[in-house]
Amino acid sequence: MAAQQPTYQAYIVVKREGQDDFWLNIGAAFMHQDGEGFNIILQALPINGKIVLRPPKAQAEEPPAKLAERRQTRRDK
Repeated sequence: MAAQQPTYQAYIVVKREGQDDFWLNIGAAFMHQDGEGFNIILQALPINGKIVLRPPKAQAEEPPAKLAERRQTRRDK
């Protein structure tokens, strides 16, 4: 059987004064086969207790954290 793709990606959002928020991917949520719940796999826990779940983007697209980093790099130049 092929590996199941996550239904959601789990992020913490770090607020940064004067900069874009930093989205850090900390895990994923996988829907149960019966559609009645999720298994959530986390590799870190947020200090503030808030986790943001977002549908995964296509492979070609960058995660929000990478986009924010690129925007910040462009501003610094």
